[in-house]
Amino acid sequence: MRNQGLGSWPGRRARMTPERVALSHDGRQWTYAELHERVDRLASALRGLGVRHGDRVAFLGLNHPALVETFFAAGALGAVFVPLNTRLTAPELTYIVRDAGADIVICGAEHEEVGAALPVARRVMVGGEYEGLLAGGDPEPLDEPVGPDEPCLIMYTSGTTGRPKGAVLSHANLTWNTFNLLVDVELAHDEVTLISAPLFHIAALAQTLVPTVLKGGRSILLPSFDVDEVIGLIESERVTLMFGVPAMFTFLAQSPRWSEADLSSLRNLLCGGAPVPEPLIRTYQARGLTFLQGYGMTETSPGALFLAAEHSVRKAGTAGVPCFFSDVRLVDPDGVDVAPGEPGEVIVQGPNVMTGYWERPDETATVVSEDGWFHSGDLALADQDGYIRIVDRVKDMIISGGENIYPAEVESVLYGHPAVAECAVIGVPDDKWGEVGRALVVLRPGMTAEPHDLLGHLSGRLASYKIPKRVEFVSALPRNGAGKVLKSRLRFLYG
Repeated sequence: MRNQGLGSWPGRRARMTPERVALSHDGRQWTYAELHERVDRLASALRGLGVRHGDRVAFLGLNHPALVETFFAAGALGAVFVPLNTRLTAPELTYIVRDAGADIVICGAEHEEVGAALPVARRVMVGGEYEGLLAGGDPEPLDEPVGPDEPCLIMYTSGTTGRPKGAVLSHANLTWNTFNLLVDVELAHDEVTLISAPLFHIAALAQTLVPTVLKGGRSILLPSFDVDEVIGLIESERVTLMFGVPAMFTFLAQSPRWSEADLSSLRNLLCGGAPVPEPLIRTYQARGLTFLQGYGMTETSPGALFLAAEHSVRKAGTAGVPCFFSDVRLVDPDGVDVAPGEPGEVIVQGPNVMTGYWERPDETATVVSEDGWFHSGDLALADQDGYIRIVDRVKDMIISGGENIYPAEVESVLYGHPAVAECAVIGVPDDKWGEVGRALVVLRPGMTAEPHDLLGHLSGRLASYKIPKRVEFVSALPRNGAGKVLKSRLRFLYG
């Protein structure tokens, strides 16, 4: 094959195990032979619509076979897949589509209204229109030449300047990430992977779907996470592998069905996307389950650290050690490695590190050094054995239920309210979501406002998960000599 990218993977797997089930969704199943044919038909149809090598193809929708097919079909064409976060508002999505330069978006039926508002030349709705498009496509493989270092997808992550930026991940980035995962997790050919975390996030896509396809296992796609449905599927489908953020695993363990549920089929549970509380780890270990955690980010495809099963009890609470094909250092502000037990910024180097931010060379240069080290902005400690514990964030990012929230983005919208003179958004602990936002607001002289006024101002302008759970009015914000808001002081006072 001339295609050396992920777009060739359905075909490569189909020639080995065509009869195996690749995908399950809503009571239906598709074999690898069927997935291969549908991907080829979609790639052909997209080419007929004018999509060419290097063009961006966006997808807006919940977990669905069409998302998987679009991802691989874009790769088969040498195009670039742009998954869109379904929790974002129309203005937020419009910015991303324009920034990526996507001319076509495939929309799930539940997002028809938002999809209609996006500034693209062509929209295809999942359902009759999508199936008609496939029916008109040629089932013969395109075999477009695609190199491993070419862009595979652009995944948008919020920026500290208040505007999201697209991390460009190559086919090689995602392939090496898969190798890293397979070194640490013993995925098998008979894997039954339950995917209830959204595939528009890198962990669900790169840590569950892609490795399962490589091994020839079956991926069960759920449109969203539902505790009872997940437990039911684990029991009835004999699920072996599942990824979730800590909040998802917390909800499962709090279910009335938890103590009696048959979880015997589970081989590995992967947890990430936010700091994992040690009591949660112990809860799963007490059930005899292999509960694994790691650390990464979109820019590293995502795996950087991983705590392997054999050390998951002894080193519980750490994020593990660097993945096999990745290198991780903890450094001080001068870039010098810190000693064990001393806090340092996590920096990552390896073939899984992104090629850069889409059309943002200056921003790329601020986080990726000339010799390829990605600066995460996260602080960690390493013990004497080299096991790394994430302890804080240099950046002010809030992680709520596995979703990244950047205060600058929220603050920029708050400043649009006429009564707001100054504001700062911080993360505060929350039993349910890990962290939630809290807004500290200084009102303009002579003006009044209630918390619900400001929350109403944010509604519709930001995704609901980005909106602070509480607004507090203060007389002034603490600042340093340079005029920068001291968020550490605010977290101490209000966190």
